[in-house]
Amino acid sequence: MNQHSTHVNRAPHIYERWLVAKLMRTAGSPPIRFQLWNSDVIEPYGQPARFTVHLADPKALYALVTNPNLAFGDLYSAGRLDIEGDLPELMDALYRAIHQARQQWPRWLEALWRNHAPRSAGLSEARENIHHHYDLGNDFYRLWLDQAEMQYTCAYYERPDLSLEQAQLAKLEHVCRKLRLKPGMTVVEAGCGWGGLARYMARNYGVHVHAYNISREQVTYARKQARKHGLDSLIDYIEDDYRNIEGQYDAFVSIGMLEHVGKENYLALSELIKRSLKPNGMALIHSIGRNRPMLMNAWIEKRIFPGAYPPSIGEIMAICEHSDFSVLDVENLRLHYDLTLSAWMERFDAEEEAISKMYDAHFTRAWRMYLAGSIAAFRAGSLQLFQVVFTHGNNNRLPATRQDLYSFPAAPKNV
Repeated sequence: MNQHSTHVNRAPHIYERWLVAKLMRTAGSPPIRFQLWNSDVIEPYGQPARFTVHLADPKALYALVTNPNLAFGDLYSAGRLDIEGDLPELMDALYRAIHQARQQWPRWLEALWRNHAPRSAGLSEARENIHHHYDLGNDFYRLWLDQAEMQYTCAYYERPDLSLEQAQLAKLEHVCRKLRLKPGMTVVEAGCGWGGLARYMARNYGVHVHAYNISREQVTYARKQARKHGLDSLIDYIEDDYRNIEGQYDAFVSIGMLEHVGKENYLALSELIKRSLKPNGMALIHSIGRNRPMLMNAWIEKRIFPGAYPPSIGEIMAICEHSDFSVLDVENLRLHYDLTLSAWMERFDAEEEAISKMYDAHFTRAWRMYLAGSIAAFRAGSLQLFQVVFTHGNNNRLPATRQDLYSFPAAPKNV
């Protein structure tokens, strides 16, 4: 049991044992055993257990029954719920079981356990949301992201044996090819992270990049890296909201930002892209998404990613429809994100002691749950990763095929 747990000696009441059994049946009877605070064990119905969930106290059980979407992560973070077995595999089994079972849930249960609407992504709120997640400190992310360009988005595993560094550079190359970049072109990037894509485009394609970001930590790092590599004449990192983008460009690109835009702002984003894109310009949006509209898990939205909303593919298409864009390419990299997150989690776990010293054990456990839950969501298909390429509806200067995307490997041989 985790060191933060509170030991309770009393035996569980009969109705508490019933609550555990009822909770598991409602969740679709996943292969999970419950071990209660006095070491009593409740086995799963009709199958052997592959995992064990330890509950430290009766209040943990009541919290879990009342709102499992929020309580599971909170209890794990606090050490009042612990796991025996592989955490991503447990979460995968749980998601799959719940996906099947929830078809039979009564409306009152859906209402009780529902995920709440994301926080606003308005101008002032967006800065607070981004600060909550991205300004935790560059030193934290440097511990477990790739060492090449600190990419905090899905990599491109062109081959399954690629290192994280190779796969992230392959993603950047894949994006550049889809945009058909050529020397001298101008590119605007909405939400640039630590600036890796802008540096890759400038260094390898000779384009001029205007990259917008509202995270001060990230912009400071990006500017320093551009100066270090002699690229600052080609890149302008702008600490400002994407809504304030001005000018016209040969390419518009957004990697991992649409999740933070808020669906109430999608049509305004569509209009912004339309006025920012030259007549023959190309646009690419890379975003976590859904097969159908759904709210973000309550715990992730509240504790990790405030304001997050992964759009459905239909909602992304609505952005294109609103401004009469022609969609040229849609690629789903869902399984690539499983591999990316697994690589992150392996590095994260290796740095557990250092991370706990930076913050505390509660923080470390919360982020491990976030990474494990995300791995499971991509494996189970409850999350997708879409790359959508589009252009003005009357643009006829288009590639005839996609052959140029695959003319030679996107990943470097060595990093």
